Parts: sequence; C-alpha cells; structure tokens
Amino acid sequence: MQICISHRRLRTTILFFLLLFLLCFIRLLYIQFFKSRYLSTIANQQHNLYVELEPLRGTIYDRHLRPQAVNFPYDSLYASPRQIKDKDALIKELREILGLEYGFLKDRLFRNKAFVWVARKISPEQVDKIKKLKVQGLGFVRESKRCYPNKHLASQEIGFVGLDNAGLEGLELYYDEYLRGVNGWAYVLRDARQNQLLWKDMILPKDGNEIILTIDEFIQFVTERELDAAYRKFHAKGASAIVMNPRTGEILALANRPTYDPNFPQKAELDSRRNRALCDMFEPGSVFKIVTASAALEEGRFKESDRFFCENGSYKVANHILHDHQPHGWLTFSEVIAESSNIGTTKIAQGLGADIIYHYASAFGFGKKTGIAMPGEISGVLKETKFWSKTSIGAVPIGQEVGVTALQLASAISVIANGGVLMKPYLLKSIRYSNGEVASGFKPESVRQVISPLTAKRVKDILVLVTEEGTGKLARVADFKVAGKTGTAQKIEPNGLYSHSKYVASFIGFAPADDPLIAMVIIIDEPHPYYFGGVVAAPAFKKIAQDVVKYLKLQEDTYAAHEITEKIR
Repeated sequence: MQICISHRRLRTTILFFLLLFLLCFIRLLYIQFFKSRYLSTIANQQHNLYVELEPLRGTIYDRHLRPQAVNFPYDSLYASPRQIKDKDALIKELREILGLEYGFLKDRLFRNKAFVWVARKISPEQVDKIKKLKVQGLGFVRESKRCYPNKHLASQEIGFVGLDNAGLEGLELYYDEYLRGVNGWAYVLRDARQNQLLWKDMILPKDGNEIILTIDEFIQFVTERELDAAYRKFHAKGASAIVMNPRTGEILALANRPTYDPNFPQKAELDSRRNRALCDMFEPGSVFKIVTASAALEEGRFKESDRFFCENGSYKVANHILHDHQPHGWLTFSEVIAESSNIGTTKIAQGLGADIIYHYASAFGFGKKTGIAMPGEISGVLKETKFWSKTSIGAVPIGQEVGVTALQLASAISVIANGGVLMKPYLLKSIRYSNGEVASGFKPESVRQVISPLTAKRVKDILVLVTEEGTGKLARVADFKVAGKTGTAQKIEPNGLYSHSKYVASFIGFAPADDPLIAMVIIIDEPHPYYFGGVVAAPAFKKIAQDVVKYLKLQEDTYAAHEITEKIR
C-alpha cells in the first residue's frame, strides 16, 4: 500500500515538472518567435545610446575679422528615467539648481524612456552642483551656445538664434543655411549600469560656414553711441542711423533705437528687436528735395542762379495753402534748397511737371525695395502720377504723400555723393568655410545711372551750402566740408490729418564733400521738445562724421604705408 502511494507521488511530481518544463518551453518559444524584436529593442535602448552631434555654427565677423557672433561649449543635462530611483527627491534638487517648474521636471523624469533632455546649455556652476548629487541616470552632453560678445551692438542686423542654434532673426535667419552646418551622430555602447564604454559608430558633424560682414565694428560703435545720445536727449520714440560707402553700397554701420541684447532675446520687447531702418516707413519731408533739385538740373530747366518768389511764406496750390517754416521773399534756386523752402521747391516742381518728378523719384529707388539681403525690408510708397490729386504737385516734391525707409534715403544720398549712380546696398562681404577658404565673395553692384556726374556735382555744391549757410549749419565739421540736407516731417494722425506734435526729424549727407568716404542718414522719430532735423539730427551726423572720417583716413594711410613697405621689400 505504501509502495503504491510512493509511486503515485513520484508520478505526480514527475508530471508536475514535465508540465512546468513544457510551460517554460512554450514561454521560451513565445519569447523567441514573438517577443524577440521587442526585447532586442529594449536591450539596444539600454546598451546603445543614439547621440546627435551638433555642428559648430559659423562665426559672424565684421569686415576686419572681429567676431560679432561666436559659439562657446556648454553642457546639456539629460536623464535616463528608468534608472532613477527617488524621482521626487531629484525633482526637488533640480528645481533649486535649474529653476525649472515642478510640472516640467515631473513630466520629463516620469517618462518610460532611456533618454530625455532635462535642460539644455546650462551654466558651469549648475553642472558642478548637479554632478555633486551623484545620481545614477543623469548625464551630460557637450553642445555649443551662440554668444554675442558686443551685446547690443548691431543687434538688429545680426539677429539671434534659438536653443538649437537655428537662426530666428536678422542675418542669423537670412543666412542660416550657410551658418548652421550639418548634424552628425554616434552610437555609444553602455554597460548594465549605463556607464559609457565606447563609441560604436559615428559620423562627425560638418561645421557651418563663417560670414564676413561689410560692417565695421568701430564705425558701428561710434554710430550707436551718437544715435543713442540723440535718442535719449530728445526723448524720442525711436531712431535709426546708416553709414554707407557711397561708391560701393557697403553698409559700414546700421543702428536702431530702442535696441536689445541678442544674448537674452526673450527679455526684449518686440519693438526693440525691429530693424526700423528697413521696415519702418515714414514721410521724408524736406530731405526728399534732393530729388526735385536733381531733376530740375538734370533736365536743364533751371540753373542755380534762377530766382523764385517764395510768397512771403504762404502759397496756394489748388485748394491747399502751402507754408514755409519761415517767410521768404526772393530766393535763388540754390537758396531754395539751402533754406528748405517748400514754396520755392513746389514752384520748381510745377515748372517740371508731375511725370518728371515721378520719374526721378523712381530712378532714385523710392517706391521699391533696395534688394538688400536681409529679412523685413519694405518697398515704401510712391504713387504713380495717375493717382496724384490736384495738390500732389505741392506735396510729393517736398516729401509728402511719399513713404520711404532710412535705407532708401541712404541709397539716394549716395547717388549725389558718388557721381550719379544708384548702388545696391549690401551687408555681406564674403562667405568662407571653417578652414578659412573663401566660398563666395560679394562685389559692388550698380543699379542705374540716375543723373550725370556734372548734375551730381552741382547738387553736391548746393548741399554744401545747406551746411554752411542754410538749415544744416549744426552738421558742419571744422576739418573738412560736409554736404547734407535737413528734414522735418509731420506724422499723420489716425484721423488722416497731419499732427502738430509728432514729427520725424532727419538729416542725410556725406563727408568729406570733395571726396566722399561715407554717406549717412540719421532719423529721429517723435523727438521733443525740439523736432527740427537741423537741430535734432544734424549734430549726431557731425559727431559721427568727425570720428569716422578720421578713422577711415588713418586706415587709408596705414594701408598705403604697408603697400610702400611691401614694394621696398
């Protein structure tokens, strides 16, 4: 009886183990044939880490290879949530170190993933504090962060990048495809404790190209310094300034106020990031009279000695009464421009006719984009003569019913400075590879011959008279002659009427007058309590011209001395 019971127990035990073995075998078959791909993926995720390798974004230089935008190495924090044990305690620590929200950290650290970004491009101090925590499941990847060493200098034209080093505004955006480079990647083999053992496969990133601007850091600094002083002194709403090489169209400086620091774009208001010189349109006022003067002399209808009766300050055009800022009687052609007489300029325009005024305004580049390689440029407004009213002949020639940008004015005054040629403005001097080899260069590009060299010289002489005897006396420089034109334009209120409290003060000119090195535009938006261009904008022109011309002449002398030394050798 006992033997039977023993045999029964033995059979039962054997059957149990056979059944257990069968179940294990079936489970192994299931894992092998149905779950192998899934489990292999999990293993790969645990032991093989895919890392994207970021390229070095190309440096932006000024014309003398002084860096304006560079990259510095920074560490980015990542986590392997599956390895982190006390996540709540870690969240508390990271909140204090990184200043991140609890909800954000909880969302990241409670994911069922082998890799998640926690914080990108953090400071070295934060990295040290996190390393001292010695938490398994946290690691760092070396990346690069875009930095702007000159802070607000040329910020609107250079722009800024996002967290992933992608261009978002300005030249950073416009030339992003050249600057950003191409990402690389690598597979990193890790052990069970997630320690990195070796790099299995790798494709190195391709660094971005460098770009060299026409901007000169010194000229940009001087321009911003004086523009900022005028902007603050006259409590203006905004301001812009452009310094251009009139012979080539190269932009040597471009500044706007208010401004911002591209290292911290998130702290800046949208208004301070706007490139006013390209995207703000305004009625130019009397600076536009260079078009009327050029048309009159080029067409041969008038000469400098012709006299005009300026009606003692009041003149009717159709149903509109036109006024001068101060009454004038008889003035010569030259004096009409020098004293900025609206009435005298209108009489000149009436002698020419609307079609001629429109033709020359268009030839000077108004009403269309300059074509500068930057985002945000607008075309302005120049109405065809079929849309002119009966009073337009008394408005357009003196800079009303016209919408322009500061950049268009810089191009226009350069026409007078360089002998009558409209040059296409440009900011990019060359693009070169990271090894220093030049990929492509950019050269001056003429758009058209607007007026003859003789006419340009005649207008130049009148503009010199503006600064010596007319409305632009505050732009005079002791060391050399300057040529220029003042402008004071009333802004239009929402009701469509001209304001009596809001003005745009401007000055356009070039220096030295006899052999121009620079053409310049100064625009001050809504200055007060003073608002005349000759009072508000002309002094800024003078101070910039003094320093910049001296600097450029010193450069020319240094270059000439270097050439002589090389020839002697």
